[in-house]
Amino acid sequence: MIARSQVISWVAAVVLPMLAGPGVSAAPGGDLPKHEAPIPTATLALMRAKDTTPAAPILIRIYKKEAELEVWKKARSGRFVLLKTFPICRWSGQLGPKRKQGDRQTPEGFYTIMPKQMNPNSAYYLSFNIGYPNAYDRAHGGSGAHLMVHGTCSSAGCYAMTDALIAEIYALGREAFAGGQPAFQFQAYPFRMTAENMVKHRSDSNIEFWRQLKEGSDRFEATGEEPGVSVSAGRYVFKPARDPDKEAQAVARRSAEEGRIAALMNEGRAAIRTTYADGGQHPSFLALARQGASLGEISRPEALALAGREIVVTPARPKQPACPGQPGCPTQVAQAPASTKVWPADAPLLGIQGAVSALPGEPSIFAFAPLDVGQGAGAASPAIPGSLQILGTSLAEMTTVTFAPL
Repeated sequence: MIARSQVISWVAAVVLPMLAGPGVSAAPGGDLPKHEAPIPTATLALMRAKDTTPAAPILIRIYKKEAELEVWKKARSGRFVLLKTFPICRWSGQLGPKRKQGDRQTPEGFYTIMPKQMNPNSAYYLSFNIGYPNAYDRAHGGSGAHLMVHGTCSSAGCYAMTDALIAEIYALGREAFAGGQPAFQFQAYPFRMTAENMVKHRSDSNIEFWRQLKEGSDRFEATGEEPGVSVSAGRYVFKPARDPDKEAQAVARRSAEEGRIAALMNEGRAAIRTTYADGGQHPSFLALARQGASLGEISRPEALALAGREIVVTPARPKQPACPGQPGCPTQVAQAPASTKVWPADAPLLGIQGAVSALPGEPSIFAFAPLDVGQGAGAASPAIPGSLQILGTSLAEMTTVTFAPL
């Protein structure tokens, strides 16, 4: 997990210089049109370090809950490598796929981006169309259109990146197309598809859909190749890798993740539901706003205060002692307060005594306190009627209190 100090340092070093101050919407390329702005020099240097080039194919992955967009590039080894992670300024709706027009949901799933979907004349600086609805969405009656990744910080079903960040993302896609890539894959997830997250969200109504997404995510991470995706009978289907060794890696990864999920379930992990008033935002943008950065139009800022609330649906199961009944295992019997004198009790009564510890100043069937306290001196009626049947004979003989039969 990234520490908050690391996030702030990254913001200050990378994002803030791109956003702060006047001219936030100006293209990095000076007098060039915004859609022709070059890839930043620092990103080119990063490509060289990752053994890739501007013309190499790209792939984009998005995670809603974490509000992050990843750009991956194919290295000379043939595997995709993570180039950069960009914070998402705004997304709308809840975790889960888009179903119909007007639901404010941002899409989840596997989409294909072609050159014709790039929009240099966007009303939101620059943009590209996600391609919703795809074959899966149409199979489930999905409606709506024109859902984008674009600039500024306003969303109604789109992923808003700010003008400065979309300029770089757009340039990365443009150069990959110029290098000969006919289309790139866009993977949109509700959260990072870890075994831990799948177990945490197991009670969500979208869990079966998310399990399909996880299969594609696992394949990509195991093989480093863009997964071949199709839709059959309303489900995502993933083609086996052409290379038998890579297919074996994908199968092994899948098996390991299923084993991890089963182990976490056996541990009794809690099930939660993550809720939003209307989408979320990467936490770094709060730091940027405090430093005076211009983010552009921000949609429904009041909703961000209620973003990402986790509601426990099934509490975690208490962990069992590692050594119950074994020598040296810590006792589970509570000790009575030192100020209270407790009956000496033999082994069969220890469990009862530990479960019902006496409270100072209160009558107890286990303490030297008259059961008729508060009923006048010499009163013979007990405070607990029927206590003759509660106390064992050995205990009853140790007190001078008389007991009234029922």
